[in-house]
This record gives sequence, C-alpha cells and structure tokens, in this order.
Amino acid sequence: MFLTGGLKSLLPHVLRRIIRCNRLSISNTSGMAEGYKQANVVILHKSLADDFEKFCHANDGPLPLLYRSKPGDWKCPSLSSDSDIRTDCPQYRIYEHGVCTGSLKSLKEYSEQLKDMNTFYLGCSFSFEKAVQNAGIPVRNVEQKCNVSMYKTAVPCYRVSTFCCNLVVTMRPIPESKLEVAVLVTSELKEAHGAPVHMGDPGLLGIQDLSKPDYGDSVHLHPGDIPVFWACGVTGVEAVINCRAPLAFTHSPGCMFITDVKNDNVTVTSSREVPQVYCISQDPLHYSVVSTRAAQKIKTLETLIGIDPGKSKNSLPLADLLACLSISHARSVLITTGFPTHFTYEPPEENDGPPGALAIAAILQALEKEVVIVTDQRAMNLNKKIIEEAVQLGILKSPVPVLSYQRESADSALMFLCENGNPRRPRYVYSV
Repeated sequence: MFLTGGLKSLLPHVLRRIIRCNRLSISNTSGMAEGYKQANVVILHKSLADDFEKFCHANDGPLPLLYRSKPGDWKCPSLSSDSDIRTDCPQYRIYEHGVCTGSLKSLKEYSEQLKDMNTFYLGCSFSFEKAVQNAGIPVRNVEQKCNVSMYKTAVPCYRVSTFCCNLVVTMRPIPESKLEVAVLVTSELKEAHGAPVHMGDPGLLGIQDLSKPDYGDSVHLHPGDIPVFWACGVTGVEAVINCRAPLAFTHSPGCMFITDVKNDNVTVTSSREVPQVYCISQDPLHYSVVSTRAAQKIKTLETLIGIDPGKSKNSLPLADLLACLSISHARSVLITTGFPTHFTYEPPEENDGPPGALAIAAILQALEKEVVIVTDQRAMNLNKKIIEEAVQLGILKSPVPVLSYQRESADSALMFLCENGNPRRPRYVYSV
C-alpha cells in the first residue's frame, strides 16, 4: 500500500500503474500528479455517443471534451501513452436506467459490453490546482485532505435529445484578497472549466447548504474566505442519470483519470484583459468580474455622463460600473420612465426619457433578459405607442410590457415588486 502524501510528485503513468494494480486506497485524486491534466469519465452505448458529444459541445463550460474513443477502444492515445480505461480510475460507478447500482474498482468484468460503448474524457478542475497554488492561493480541500465539494444547482444546461440536467459546480474557498488572481489563473485554462461561474452566496445558484454537498466532501472555509464556484464535469454524471440509459459507467466523483498531458502555462497577452473583481452586493454576497479594458470604458462614459450641463462646476454622482455589472447578472430588469411633462403636447415638452428607456430595453432584450417598463398612468398610452412603433421598426425584438404602479395601501409597493408580496420572491432582479 502506498502513502498518499507522496503521490503528488509521481508521474501520471506510474500512478495509473499503481491504480491498475489496485494498490491504492484513496477517495479522490485531488492534489495528485501535480501539473498534469485529470479527466472526468463517461462511458455510454455507441447509439448515444453522437448526442452526448453534441451535449458536451453545447455545454463546454462544465463538459470540455478532451477525447472521445471509438467503440471498444480502451485507450486514449492523445492523452496517455499507456492506459486502460477499464482499470485506471481509482473507482467507477455503474448506472442502469438512471439508477446508480454500485461502485467498482475495475470494469474488466464488463469488457464484452464495453465493446459497444464509447468513452468520453472530460476536463476537470483538479487540473488547475497546481497553477492556483503557484499563484499563492491555498487549495483548502488539499490542505484538509479531503475531496472537493460538488453541488447540484438550479442552473439548467442546454438540452440535446435525451441529455438534460442542471449544472453541477465545485466550490473552493478563496481568500477575498486572492479573488482576482484566482480568476486570472483559471480563466486561461478552458479545458479545466476556465474562470469561476459564481463568487459569493451559494443561494444565488440554488444551493441551500454548503455543509451538505451532493458529491464529495464538505470543505471548511477559513475566516476571510469567499465561496467560489467553478463548473464541474460531474454535470456529465447528472446527464447520464437523466438519460436513463440501460447501462452506463462513470468515474466516481473525485476519482479521476490522470493523463500524461501537462497543463498549459497561464499567460496574459495584455494588461487590458486582466480581470478585475468587484463586490456588487453585500446581502446576498455577490462578486462580479470585468476586464480592465471594459472597466476603463465604462468609467470614461461615467465621467462624461456625470457632467451636468446646467451646472458646469458640478457633476452627478454615478456608479455605472457597479450598475452594469449588476444588470449583467440579472435575469429580469424593471425600467422606470416616470418624468414630468405635458403629455398633450406634440411632441411632449420633455422627450428624452422614453427614448432612453427604449435604448436600454433594446440592449437588455439583445442580452435575452426579461424587460418590463413602469411609468405614470397618464403616460401609458404614450409609452405603448412608442414601443409598438419600435417593434415595427425592428428596434425591439418583441413588445415590452408597460405597467403602472398605483399606491392603494401600505403594502402596494411590496405587492407590485414581489410575487404575492413575498420579499424572497422578487419579480424583478434589478430596476433602472
């Protein structure tokens, strides 16, 4: 039996040989063969292989495809010089009609069935651990000698045929001062899932309790740590479960296939592309990312917009950068266009409000966000007419609902903004 403490420095082909001989008793491969790529494994009948490959390409964040074998091919020459997928993962799972019916150390007893099955090797976040450590960022699960935490989310993947599921993510506690470095280091490593998909409150992903991961182990956060989430290849396991194939195999989450391929070196081509991380909300805690170049453009616009032509020595206080980042995460936006004017005039006395709201609505529609406009009751017809014409001219893809807020009681605002007046169920994520 080998001691796991020395496994991080062993070459991949040596580790695979040890695993193949069943001489390791481990629950995960995190921290092993530092600097080399590791892979999630999904093995499906050849009749499902083409659709699953399309599913991977449609959801390449969680499922970056490293290699697809031919039916019955147990090797992966582009990833390793000497391997056998039947024996070279520390542990496997078998699924029958979407139900996990057992865990196995070897798939050799299924060799006959495997002759008609394709193996998919998918990128894994274990691959970026060494790069993260080299950047001075602690890898808490390695420190705590446990598997990484993996969670099902409420975020749907793009469906292809019978393959459909929600995104699975890994969570790694990152010190707040290291968030930008973590984004920078991982964003270049696309085959290891790239940059984080979320930083902050797990509830925003639909995760209720960090102490109860769906896969792997619970990882303890140190004071000052922020929960940071990356897309995870175990999304493929969920897809296998939902497709209900008569027979399928996967690696056991955390027990990866270790390749002979070294990770790419992280390079930044321009300082303008260096990511910047901003806290856009304290409750719930939420961080967002923007490139240095984009942030500078927004700040330049902010300076120009802040100049008040009527008072040349003053400027209007704005926070357009944080507003832009907040809107980028919102699925639905409420635009307010109430403004004082003479609606019976043609054109109205003040007419810059509706065109501005229209421009914002058009941009948000292009970003596939739900958009609603709220205005004064007396301006309803005016705004509806403008929107109707904008749709005819192709400025808007579809009509934008126009609502009017009427204060009838102390709870009117709450009922208007939230479903059944429940503050935990807002109708609109952001208002402009």
